[in-house]
Amino acid sequence: MPEDWPTSVKSALLCAVAFARVTLIEARAQLSKAARAADIAELERLSNEVSLLREELRIKDARLGRIVPARRPHYLPTERLAILALKAARGWSAEQAATVFFLSEATIANWFKRIDEPGDFVALREPVNRFPDFVREVVQRLKTLHPTMGKVRIAQVLTRAGLALSPSTVRRFLSQSVRPSRGPSGTMAGGSCPGNSLSADAVTRSITAKRPHHAWHIDFTVVPTHAGFWVPWFPFTWFRRWPFAYCVAVVVDHFSRKVVAMEAFKNWPTSNDVTRWLDTVTKSVSKAPKYIVSDKGPQFRDEYRDWCATRGIKPRFGAIGQHRSIAVVERFILSLKNECTRRILVPLRIDRFHQELLLYQRWYSEFRPHQSRNGRTPNEVAEGTPSAPLIRFEPRPRLFELHQRCRKREADLVQVNDLRVGVEQLDGKAHLPVVHLERAA
Repeated sequence: MPEDWPTSVKSALLCAVAFARVTLIEARAQLSKAARAADIAELERLSNEVSLLREELRIKDARLGRIVPARRPHYLPTERLAILALKAARGWSAEQAATVFFLSEATIANWFKRIDEPGDFVALREPVNRFPDFVREVVQRLKTLHPTMGKVRIAQVLTRAGLALSPSTVRRFLSQSVRPSRGPSGTMAGGSCPGNSLSADAVTRSITAKRPHHAWHIDFTVVPTHAGFWVPWFPFTWFRRWPFAYCVAVVVDHFSRKVVAMEAFKNWPTSNDVTRWLDTVTKSVSKAPKYIVSDKGPQFRDEYRDWCATRGIKPRFGAIGQHRSIAVVERFILSLKNECTRRILVPLRIDRFHQELLLYQRWYSEFRPHQSRNGRTPNEVAEGTPSAPLIRFEPRPRLFELHQRCRKREADLVQVNDLRVGVEQLDGKAHLPVVHLERAA
């Protein structure tokens, strides 16, 4: 379709109606005599109904005709388009349409000229099932106040309150952009909390990572050991700590999605533990980020803010209930659990568990393609190297010949008749596969 098709959709509607009329005339001409004579009783009933409707129209037209033209009410934009559509369906001339609707030929011609103009001079009828804007605001407000509620839950709550909505409608409303009350929304939304304030009314700001190590995400998660989260006796039923669980700290680079560092703690770390660990991380990469995005946990308060201030780092905090505020690191934690910690027996020795984390960090950064980076690995994005392989296999002979004639040199193209997939295990770990293709002998 042409790029400017929305500007001509109303003209296309009139053309479609006119074509339908011509097609109907041709179809009627091809009917057999037996089909024309079918159901004479129904034809007589319809003829009588048409006569009565014409009498009703005559009475109404007589009343409208007695009104002075200057005092007659104007047709609405949707009625103007309906008149033009009826004119196309009946095959009327401008004079006939003007006579039927008590208009002038110049008025009909003016409507045709302005049919594709922006605005609502000649407009389509608004769907009857369209919800007003305030319904969308109600749904979005409910999601903001209770971010854990999904589309089905929101639809059920509003239906019990008297507003019947389907889950698909709620999903559409939630996908539409929300105008923030303060500040614009950006690529990475986060609330800035100056001083010691942890208010949810923090100013929303936008952060866009422009290079590797420009913005980091940091978060914590709990990983159970093979002993489990708890034991069935007091007081260990309340504690999620070693030897039943580890607290794993994660730092992810926003630009490349590369895992900068991971660390396992036996207990929940304090602000001093976090700052000491971050000192080690910044020294290992020889660079401190400009921004660090985190949640509003107790580890990111006074000592953490002082540490950021002394090193020229701007802390950003995820806004409560705001979509995508710390989604990057949370999505990585989900991958870490699904691809690593839930597929192994987490050891009780912290040094062995740390080795498992380092192996997964290497596999994730070097061998795992990232969906949001068009299939490139985090290391390829960070180093600026292309993701295309040095050798590309082409199993289609005719397409291989076409590439040869075109002399495309983006990659060394190799024609193959059979391929074999090879899977290696990183350091012998079955949950860390390294896949490659081989030519069959």
